[in-house]
Amino acid sequence: MQRGLHIGLRAAQLVSAFVTLAVTAYVADWYHGDNLTSPPAQVNWLLICSVFSVWSIGYLEGAKRFCPRAFHPFAALGLESVNALFHLFGFVYLAVFISRLLFCWGSVCGAARAGVAFGALGFLLWVASAALAAREIIRGETSPSSPHPAPQPAEASKKEEAALEEGS
Repeated sequence: MQRGLHIGLRAAQLVSAFVTLAVTAYVADWYHGDNLTSPPAQVNWLLICSVFSVWSIGYLEGAKRFCPRAFHPFAALGLESVNALFHLFGFVYLAVFISRLLFCWGSVCGAARAGVAFGALGFLLWVASAALAAREIIRGETSPSSPHPAPQPAEASKKEEAALEEGS
């Protein structure tokens, strides 16, 4: 992945995760404080998605730079794909919940709608990140700091075997 695009994408994911965390935490706090009830599962799910995103970004960037033996391109692709799915489920789940409310007004409803919007943005960012990671794996590009060799296509392996046989 190009360095500038990679950093920009991670920064946007982190900002989206923190904004989603802030607005869903506000909605959850409103339920706990003003309503004296537990918040709906839809709000809690999107809250957990944003915490999981922050943790995932920490692993994806920290492991690659500081502990490259703990980083594997396929694990990174899986983690990015799981984040995309979590955000998809989260923002759709909360959007359906909001659409079925009899009334939705005030700052709490606005915060819940913002949570849906930033959840959708997080979904798009994680899909883009997963697509770029998949492209790197398919092309055989890996990070220079990664100790794992790039996965080789079948044709390249056959050419290497043929070259070894000719040299023998």
